[in-house]
Amino acid sequence: MAYDPLLVKPMREELTRIGFQEMLTPEAVDSALSQQGTTFVVVNSVCGCAAGSARPAVAQALKNEALPDRLVTVFAGQDTAATQHLRAQYLQGIPPSSPSMALFRDGQPVAVIHRHHIEGRMPETIADAIQGMFDEFCVKEAVA
Repeated sequence: MAYDPLLVKPMREELTRIGFQEMLTPEAVDSALSQQGTTFVVVNSVCGCAAGSARPAVAQALKNEALPDRLVTVFAGQDTAATQHLRAQYLQGIPPSSPSMALFRDGQPVAVIHRHHIEGRMPETIADAIQGMFDEFCVKEAVA
């Protein structure tokens, strides 16, 4: 059973407000992850660690010099078909986790942050881990 859309609207907006595109369908997942380059996926959630740690960490991490080409998100417990498709087709062999984050390069996962890496940690610690992924796998913007 999906969460009430009114309940999750502010939680969705925490990510869409900072540039994330929502993947509401399996087709949207395929479209985002079939592109060349880097794609950062956040599996959003209603849990306290998503609110207190994951989403604030993501916002902080986007201040990094190196950033992915695309920012996308699915909402576990609401975008059910899209979330299941992401896990079954693109995160095979990786245990389901929400919240979680994955960085993809050319449609393949290259780094994943699971819920157990989020729970009980400060947003700054998680942001550092995200920025480390970005620094390793994403191209830095040229300074004019």
